[in-house]
Amino acid sequence: MSTLLWIAWPYMALTSFLVGHIWRYRHDQFGWTTRSSQLYESKLLRLGSPLFHFGLLAVLGGHVLGIGVPKSWTAALGVSEDVYHVLSVSAGTVAGLATVAGLAILGYRRITVPAVRKATTRVDKVMYVLLAAAISTGMLNTVGENLFGGGYDYRATVSVWFRGLFTFSARPDLMASAPLSFQVHTAIVFVLLAIWPYTRLVHVFSAPVGYLVRPYVVYRSRDPRRPDTRRYARAWSDPHPVKHR
Repeated sequence: MSTLLWIAWPYMALTSFLVGHIWRYRHDQFGWTTRSSQLYESKLLRLGSPLFHFGLLAVLGGHVLGIGVPKSWTAALGVSEDVYHVLSVSAGTVAGLATVAGLAILGYRRITVPAVRKATTRVDKVMYVLLAAAISTGMLNTVGENLFGGGYDYRATVSVWFRGLFTFSARPDLMASAPLSFQVHTAIVFVLLAIWPYTRLVHVFSAPVGYLVRPYVVYRSRDPRRPDTRRYARAWSDPHPVKHR
């Protein structure tokens, strides 16, 4: 059972994540979009969207540091386990609270604004439930286990298991020995990764980030020394017409 849950299922979820994005990009260019609902309602969106997105980015950054970076690396940099624990719990709690608050506002907006509610598909509803479950169990691990509980050194078990997936040396016994809340959180995250390409979460990779670095649009003003009797020049008119003799 441990092999099926902590070896086979993660690989299937990661395969669905990769192949699904390739398929979506090649066969659903119309749906490969952010599907913005800003035109329907903007007041709640302006408040909830930054809280959720920036909070989630901080949460993901903490996961990369805590799961992707080996314990020995931070120790080599002079960061003790106590210092790391304080930093991870404090930063993780703040980022998690921002993410929860943003998701709550966006969820309230999606439920109470009729136009936004009608634009929500069934797959989106499933995605929101899984996303809320993943964030809630993550907060339970951060606040419940590590802040108010006795603390759990996930970098000695969960992190080692996760990195082993990419070197094909994962040990399912490490995840099986982790607290139930960590197991539930990890299982939900992989379910979310499996359906990710088929939901609006695809906008993570299709967001128009290029707009931030696009070149300026150059405008040329009309020369005041050249009077033009036409208020608007036709785009197809020739500025230098050929005169026939």
